[in-house]
Amino acid sequence: MKKLIFFIISLALLSACKQKIDEFKVDRGSADFSKFVAIGNSLTAGYADGALYNSGQLNSFPNILAGQFQQAGGGTFVQPMVESDYGVGLPGFLPKLILGYKQDCAGVTSLGPVRSTGTLTPFAPVGYPVDNFGVPGAKSFHILAPHYGDPALMALGMSNPYFVRFASSPATTVLADVMARNPTFFTMWLGDNDVLSYALSGGAGDTITSPGFFQNVMGYILQTVTAQGAKGVIATIPDVTSIPYFTTIPYNGLYLSRQSLVDSVNGAMAAVYHLPYVYQLGYNPFLMFDPAAPNFFKVRQMKPGEMVLLSVPQDSMKCYGMGIISKLTFTPWGIPNQFVLDSAEIANLKNNTVQYNLIIAGLANTFNLALVDMNAKMVNLQKGIVWDGIKLNADFVTGGAFSLDGIHMNPRGCAVAANYFIEAINAKYGSTISQVDITKYHGVIFP
Repeated sequence: MKKLIFFIISLALLSACKQKIDEFKVDRGSADFSKFVAIGNSLTAGYADGALYNSGQLNSFPNILAGQFQQAGGGTFVQPMVESDYGVGLPGFLPKLILGYKQDCAGVTSLGPVRSTGTLTPFAPVGYPVDNFGVPGAKSFHILAPHYGDPALMALGMSNPYFVRFASSPATTVLADVMARNPTFFTMWLGDNDVLSYALSGGAGDTITSPGFFQNVMGYILQTVTAQGAKGVIATIPDVTSIPYFTTIPYNGLYLSRQSLVDSVNGAMAAVYHLPYVYQLGYNPFLMFDPAAPNFFKVRQMKPGEMVLLSVPQDSMKCYGMGIISKLTFTPWGIPNQFVLDSAEIANLKNNTVQYNLIIAGLANTFNLALVDMNAKMVNLQKGIVWDGIKLNADFVTGGAFSLDGIHMNPRGCAVAANYFIEAINAKYGSTISQVDITKYHGVIFP
């Protein structure tokens, strides 16, 4: 009987203690999340694995944010959804990438990115207003461009097929449609494509937006969006040369496995081609095309820090001699410049990225907005981070944060990005939005 009385008293004391514990309360602080919109490009849209598809959109960082904002008065957040998980059926666009088994030109079967099979969603306007204004491919100034969503201009390449899907009218601008939603809060992660398009072309196509023009455009967008009192958060852009698309294939990935092969290559380079390049057993720099190279073949060895793009035709390298000596023409075969970034191009990218980010930080201060330094976060990711007990880094496939296109984040990476935005919002506006548990979001899915 004494034991029973002691047990009852213990329960009563525990209950009393529980009542005194202050539960965590979510507070919006000085922010108003009732109408949230997101402005950006593919990073905002939920583009991943080389496609825009349904589950990628569901795991976009602004959609994750919107779910957390609902704790503090946030409303519904509407995205221009793709119905299938394979992607949008647009001319020239392919289904998303998945990990699968494929056979290379040497007959070796290995696990790597392959295109998924299935039915693409037919291209069609969504027919409803949206809050996610992430437009894959958009540069900063495209947000202000009339007719950027005009279907009549698609064939001419003068409009964006993704914006065509949800533009309110053919002549509208992205910014005009943003303002039509009467936002009270916004995110803006914009500017990557102003340098990325140049980088993806290996510096051989497209140009980098001038920092002066970039500042004018970004300033005008923010002035317009904040004019009616909306608050928000903007983000710096990562150094694009730090993402897996540019870091996965090393400049010295040419592997010579036999001394006889080394001797043969060195003999041909010296006696036949009259080139000063010497090779050794093991790993060596690839040859790249360089119109300034002082030799007949216009090739040179790549230098430390120079980059081979993930888009390089790897079968041509593995089986046909691209990057050393062509097995078809028996002449030196440099990797074409659209598949490499040389030291001058990398410096150009880095310098402009630094200037962009100074502009973005300055605009955050001018318009009294929260700022997420995503460039600094990417530096940390390259070194490796631990979040919710999970180790993440910027390695291709195995790093856990990037999707299979080597450019965009996977769902787990988007969850981490959303948490970075939440950190900045809470710090700026005194809100207490809780972060998401990234273990609930998957990384790359292995077969």
